[in-house]
Amino acid sequence: MDRGEQGLLRTDPVPEEGEDVAATISATETLSEEEQEELRRELAKVEEEIQTLSQVLAAKEKHLAEIKRKLGINSLQELKQNIAKGWQDVTATSAYKKTSETLSQAGQKASAAFSSVGSVITKKLEDVKNSPTFKSFEEKVENLKSKVGGTKPAGGDFGEVLNSTANASAGAPEPLPEQMQANP
Repeated sequence: MDRGEQGLLRTDPVPEEGEDVAATISATETLSEEEQEELRRELAKVEEEIQTLSQVLAAKEKHLAEIKRKLGINSLQELKQNIAKGWQDVTATSAYKKTSETLSQAGQKASAAFSSVGSVITKKLEDVKNSPTFKSFEEKVENLKSKVGGTKPAGGDFGEVLNSTANASAGAPEPLPEQMQANP
């Protein structure tokens, strides 16, 4: 097959930017003086275009900076806008939406679990309060209160008993019923 028949299947190496074109040409493919001169002219033309484009780009960047300065847009504002735009782009992705949905479901499940734990704890405390051991303890506290405090008949809930016992011990000691009868 000759070069004309290969067409797009050509396997000759293409020089990268900065490579010497002459170094990539194989020994069998020598260029005439005329072809070399044509390539040099093309090279100079492309380099000149690159230089022109660089100058145009620099002028455009300077003009952009001037417009931003006149509008009062500074680097911090640009950063804020970029972050806001970036966040908007992130929240629009399907990965973010799936993650958000998953986290929302996890939060709902955790909330339900905590609610369930709270209900279990409440039930256990009620069970303890209704247990024979607690009732016996409560009766002993009430008996002690009636012996110490004496003015109120036994009864009421445990909280009232504790409060009245605390109040009785904080204030002046009340005389025992036996002492009251001895001092008419």
